[in-house]
Amino acid sequence: MESPLLSLPGAVAADRPDQEVAAHYGEPAHEQRALESGTAFVDRSNRGVVRVSGPDRLSWLHSLLSQHLDRLEPHRPTQALLLSPNGHVEHHLHLVDDGEAVWAHVEPGTASALVEFLDRMRFMLRVEVADVTGEYAVVTGAVDVPGALELPDVAGPSRIIERSALPGLPEAARPAGLWAYEAFRIAAHRPRLGLDTDHRTIAHEAGWIGEAVHLDKGCYRGQETVARVHNLGRPPRRLVMLHLDGSADRLPAHGDPVELNGRTVGFTGSAARHHELGPIALAMVKRTVPVDATLLAGGVAAAQEVVVSPDTGANADIALRRRPAARS
Repeated sequence: MESPLLSLPGAVAADRPDQEVAAHYGEPAHEQRALESGTAFVDRSNRGVVRVSGPDRLSWLHSLLSQHLDRLEPHRPTQALLLSPNGHVEHHLHLVDDGEAVWAHVEPGTASALVEFLDRMRFMLRVEVADVTGEYAVVTGAVDVPGALELPDVAGPSRIIERSALPGLPEAARPAGLWAYEAFRIAAHRPRLGLDTDHRTIAHEAGWIGEAVHLDKGCYRGQETVARVHNLGRPPRRLVMLHLDGSADRLPAHGDPVELNGRTVGFTGSAARHHELGPIALAMVKRTVPVDATLLAGGVAAAQEVVVSPDTGANADIALRRRPAARS
């Protein structure tokens, strides 16, 4: 569903899978600084929005997802994963319960598949699942819409609002494009499902343990893989942030190989130009790649910043080098 804000002067559509919102509005660097200063917002209305209602919603989701949800307090946001039976990540949910329903936003184009799966798992429980992407949208930053549900994020709070409110938002704050948000997300070491992961990704590799996976809860789909890696082994790959050579005139593309001494050791995920850090990217590389090795990402030289430790798993302390999210 194309955002009405793409009709604003200077708006340039983002690349897939975000082509329905603006990458920028003509001044990417200024937009990034405005977002950081708390005077701008980002239209992320291409994200899917799912609503789960009914008295059994929390215990039911608790049994299916990776997070501890059965006693989730109203308006306390969290994250959760839906895993395949083999432990591969299929959906990453940012969710909050408003006391009557759980609201979640997910990657663009994935809400219908998530709802279809959840519908099949309802059985006789008192729950209702709906894809409400057509009625609700996600925005991040300096907007305050009455009745919005708020979740913390890397560039100011994200809010789930009624989609009909989108056209009026530029009257209250400056719109910033998705490039601005992505720069802060990458700098904060937060991966996006489908961009910084692939079909083989497990939770330990992307650094979602603790943040979206609770290690002390009952059975859920894919739990065996999580437990096995946590107690017995180490994940085969790890997420890393790359500081790219600033003399290059381009950013590596999504999916470009990451190489070490002429050998492919991973793939490039998201890349952006940060107004302070310069060109940066997230990549998934083999766990055995030395943390101090200089890599090539799509032919661009890159130094590593550890996100997921090579020692993650096998009862090791999970030390993720996260940067704090922006405060509201």
